[in-house]
Amino acid sequence: MIKLDNVHKSFGNNHVLRGVNLEVKEGTSTVIIGGSGTGKSICIKTILGLVIPEQGTITVDGIDVTKTNRDIFLARFGMLFQGGALFDSLPVWQNVAFRLLRGSLAKPKGEARAIAIEKLRRVGLTPDVADRFPAELSGGMQKRVGLARAIAADPEIIFFDEPTTGLDPIMAGIINDLIREIVTEMGATTITITHDMTSVRTIADHVAMLHGGKIRWAGPVSDMDTASDPYVDQFIHGRAKGPIASVR
Repeated sequence: MIKLDNVHKSFGNNHVLRGVNLEVKEGTSTVIIGGSGTGKSICIKTILGLVIPEQGTITVDGIDVTKTNRDIFLARFGMLFQGGALFDSLPVWQNVAFRLLRGSLAKPKGEARAIAIEKLRRVGLTPDVADRFPAELSGGMQKRVGLARAIAADPEIIFFDEPTTGLDPIMAGIINDLIREIVTEMGATTITITHDMTSVRTIADHVAMLHGGKIRWAGPVSDMDTASDPYVDQFIHGRAKGPIASVR
């Protein structure tokens, strides 16, 4: 469904992506792992067309992402941002229904609110949360609101950017389980970027290791622990010594 073919992206002398090749099958959950600053977020931004690569092609359903109607294209996606990215000045329900109140997906206000409350319920939040403001919520609740917003329009494709960052282990486990359940129910195609190996083992069908601007290894999550690549082995086991440390 999603294919990156020899994708290169630089920012000045900083060569972030140096020939990324990646395929994501429809209805599967792919997790991209790798150290900070390796270009995981840039991969997502290139797929969305927010960052244009200098070389290579990116297709969704065989269509070049740079040669498609932007509104129709972006309507297919949902996104859970790393920091929540909630609008402080809007009540929770309007945050969740943000897309449903605008553009090609716009719905009457009452209908959008009803959908928002249903999505909040799906992520374990009660209807009374709908009229609160983000500042009145805990970090875990804000993350749930972000997840509700990501699924509000029933997207075909969902991106999760570090979904458990800043959460305690219990809340991180709850968010991981919610993501897995929702993805399975919706049949969505997803890409997650994370450092959290617990998240990887909970969410992923397939894993791709990004290092040095390239995908060093990709395969089923069940094969990750026995992967022969030394970069993968070092990263997933959190070892201080290895090829990753030697190039820093």
